[in-house]
Formats: sequence, structure tokens, C-alpha cells
Amino acid sequence: MSASKVFHLVLIKPSHYDDDGYPIQWLRSIIPANSLAALYGIGQDCVERRVLGDDVHIEITALDETNTRVKAAAIVKKIRASGGHGLVGFVGVQSNQFPRALDISRELRAAGIQCCIGGFHVSGCMAMLPELTHDLKESLDLGISLFAGEAEGRLETVLQDAYRGQLKPIYDFLSDLPGLQRQPVPYLPVERVRRTYNKHTSFDAGRGCPYLCSFCTIINVQGRKSRFRSADDVERIVRSNLAQGVHSFFITDDNFARNREWETLFDRLIQLREDEGLPVKLVIQVDTMCHKIPRFMEKARRAGVTRVFIGMENINPETLSEARKGQNRITEYRAMFQAWHAVGVTTYAGYILGFPGDTRDSILRDISIIQRELPVDLLEFFILTPLPGSADHQKLYQQGVAMDTDMNRYDLVHVVTDHPKMSREELLQVYRDAWDAYYSPAHVATLLRRAKARGFAPRAMSNKILKFYGIMRCGRIHPLDGGLLRRRYRKDRRPGMPLENPLVFYTRHVGEFFRQHAAFVRLAWQFRRISRSVEKDTSDYTDLALTSVEEHDMAELEMFTATDAAKATYRKAQQKKQAGQRPVAAVQP
Repeated sequence: MSASKVFHLVLIKPSHYDDDGYPIQWLRSIIPANSLAALYGIGQDCVERRVLGDDVHIEITALDETNTRVKAAAIVKKIRASGGHGLVGFVGVQSNQFPRALDISRELRAAGIQCCIGGFHVSGCMAMLPELTHDLKESLDLGISLFAGEAEGRLETVLQDAYRGQLKPIYDFLSDLPGLQRQPVPYLPVERVRRTYNKHTSFDAGRGCPYLCSFCTIINVQGRKSRFRSADDVERIVRSNLAQGVHSFFITDDNFARNREWETLFDRLIQLREDEGLPVKLVIQVDTMCHKIPRFMEKARRAGVTRVFIGMENINPETLSEARKGQNRITEYRAMFQAWHAVGVTTYAGYILGFPGDTRDSILRDISIIQRELPVDLLEFFILTPLPGSADHQKLYQQGVAMDTDMNRYDLVHVVTDHPKMSREELLQVYRDAWDAYYSPAHVATLLRRAKARGFAPRAMSNKILKFYGIMRCGRIHPLDGGLLRRRYRKDRRPGMPLENPLVFYTRHVGEFFRQHAAFVRLAWQFRRISRSVEKDTSDYTDLALTSVEEHDMAELEMFTATDAAKATYRKAQQKKQAGQRPVAAVQP
């Protein structure tokens, strides 16, 4: 039976505003939107099962605002042309993206279009706070529905309500998280994937995390009990994307090393790569103890892993303990990075600035220690931010501590609450200085020499550093918010900020474009000179970070002598060694 009616489901992953009030948007974005892929896959399942009846066709449109302009008027026109049946769902909305989602929704609601907002901000606030925040209340006042939890097995209910014009104000599924096996798998059509840099997509092989990091929202939204997809599910994801020419994947699990099925999943991917010759490439996120899991790294490389993101967070044991990041053991950092390099994988690590004990001097000292003693390739910095949904935010909220009310600033690169030892301006400045300190010309040369020593082309490493650091240095945008060729639209400026005169807007925009790209070219030329120098050097290179890890050399490392907490960590490790105990390894939960 052919459908006689059309229901439009428009899925939008919103961006967030820059400091000038324009959505951060690119010709090609860097990070693929996993939430968008997940909801698109669930939506396609609803289409196939005809959840609105045999006479209704659900037409899905997926828009990632980081690489696509969202025009509210065009959405209104499309839905009205089909008789007014439709729903605009904002998916995976983080706290810093909520103001933008609300602004677009406000335009749509004014035209009578049904809207629903889901994602980490809604779920995190509802999970951790005793009452709705002002922005969630504003959404409800505008007639915007809120969705908390995960959409597998629940989207059809929302669609049926929307088709009847009877959306509920709140859909709360936080206490009933679905299993992931045999669920619709994340998927985006290739025309969407092409809008990402290097045409890569993403999927989650599991959700949830067993740890208790106080700054994290994952554990309070996705739960502490890990849930996993099956090897068959992952194979379906990979094959469906390979069929449309997409072979690069970012597995978004917060910690893939804690996935109980990691070996089964890797074995299936190894089979696809080695037995069938399928060109699968992966990026994964892991913890700092993953090298303790037998066979994990070797199988990761065989499965196609080329890059890993690691939440190192800090090198001060006391800070890690206060943040309930006890699973990070600084005594294992160097061995872990060396182990990844031994299997040919490039390492990216996250580092958080602004913990209560931090000062400008201590931050710059620790960066210097990392440069000398840890062979991490690319290091990215974040400002400690009390994200709604985290234990940190809940604690400050309950204590009545002043925090910025503008959620757009909760992007990990702005200071949103006072620090006990630094002013907000000082913390923001040392955050910016940290990037320049780590990626100084001297250390870039060191990174290239280390890459060459392990057989990785200096020029290739130089290009990775340039694309990563250059976005921050030249555009003042975090690499995770970056992309290729920035786009701004005058009329998309944030409501409440003045609409700029066309002459002023385009003159300024063009001027910034050329200034930033000129700065990028200068940086590229500087890196090229460094790369050539390293390539010409025929001597063997080694340094402290590359030397083999031996227990007796801990006392010689500043990482274990710079603070009292570090010294205590060293003494504890020595006591375990003398007692004949093995260092505590991460246990798979």
C-alpha cells in the first residue's frame, strides 16, 4: 500500500555561538555527530515499521549545524507543504548548544511547528537537579517538549504523539535505559558524511561508564552500568557505511577499554580487515590503564585503530583524587603512551586546567614536565567546567555558588565560575598560554624527532599538529569545534545582539578570514622548516620520554618529585614493588 500522507521528521544537531554571536559552522566540520547518526538510524527503523500507519510516510531530514546552515523558514515551508504534519527534534544537545537550539525552536514555534529537545543538557539537569532550570522552564513555556534519556524503543511514541498533535511536555526515560543489542544502528547517508573532514562517521559500541569522575556527565546520563552492542551490530554498521564509500569511524564510547566485549568486537573487525581486505580505520577513546589489558593494544591496531584519545586530565595525584579520577595512575602514564607507539598508534590526550589547587606557575610547570617526561603526541586543553549533569555542577548548585547563567559559555573554553587562586581573566589567559607553551617551536621539533624515531614521517606528524593547534592559535576555537573554512551568516546572529550593517559585517568577516589564514600560513611555514630540519638530521634520537620504563628511575623524574602528592605516589609504588605486589591494574567491570 503506498502512503498518501507525509510526516516530516527533521533532526538537528545544533552548533553553539562564538563570542561574536555567530553559530560556529564550517564548510567541513571535524567531529561527526554521533547522536544525529543514532537518531537517524532509529528514525529509519520507524519508517520501515510504518509506526504512523500504512498510509503515512515518514520523511527524515538530518542536519548538522556545524557544517550545514539551518533555515527555520525553509523547515516551516517544507512541513506546511505536506499538510503541517511534522516534528523538529534537536538531538544530542549539550549545555553550550542549548541556547542555539532554543533560539531555532522559538522561530519554529512561532510558526506553529512542533519541537522537541533532547540530549545531555536536558537529561543531565533532570538527572541531577531537584527542579527544572530556567532555560528548561522557558522551553516548556514556549510549547517545546523535552526528552530525557535515550530514544531506542521510545521514538515511535514521540512520533505518534506528534502526528496526533499531542506532544507531551516531558518525556522522561532516565530510569529505564535500553539495552543496545539488536537495536537500530547509527547511520547517516553519505551526503551528510561528506560534510565532515576526511569523510568519517561515528557510532557508539557501548554506553555508560563505571567510574565516578566528578566533572563528567556520562555516568549520570548514560548510567554507570555499561551496555554494549554485539559484534553483529558493529559489523552491520561498518558494512552499511562501506557500501556508501565511508570507511573511517570514530567510536564514541567514553572508554572503549571498559567495554566487556572489546575483544569480540575487535576480532570481528580484524576478520573484516584481514580476511576480506575491507579498509576500516578507527579512532577510539580509552583510559590510562588500557595497556594493562592483555592483547588490547595489539588487537586494536589490527582492527584498524590509528588514533586514540586518552583522558589524562592531570599529572597531580591529589588533583586526580579530588576529581574522583582515581583510575588514572601517573606511574603508568609513560608506559601507556610508549605501548601505543609500539603498535603504531598516534596518541591524543586531554588535559584539564583550573582545578582548585592550580596556579599559573603550577600549570606551566606541569606542562613542562609533560614535555620532558611523557611521549604524548597531541595534547588538548580544557577549562574545568561545572557541566550540568555532573557532580561538580550539582555540588555548586546545592551550595548556591555563583555560576554563569548563559549556557553558551559552558563549552570548556570559557571560565564560568570563580577560581580560589586565580581571577577568571588569569585562568582564561593561562589556558591560552598553555597551548602556546606545549606547542612551542622547540617542543614541536621534539615531537617530530620522537615520531621519526619510531618510524613515523615527521612531515605527517607536523601536519597533524598544524591542523590541531592551528585552529586554536589562529582562530581561537578549540580543535574539537574546528573545521575547514569558517562560515558566518549575518542574519544568523544570536537574538539580543544587534544585526550588523552589511558593509560592516562583510568587511570584518573578510578581514578576519584573511588575517586568520595568513597566520595559519605563517605557522605552516614555521612547522615546515622544523620538519625539514628533522628530516635532514640522520643521527639517532632518544630522550627521557622514550626510554624504557623501569621502576628505579621514578625518583629521577620530576613528575614524582614536583609535589608532596607525587612523592607519596612514588613511595606507594616502591612499597608495592618491595612487597612483591604487582601495580594495581584496571579491572574490567
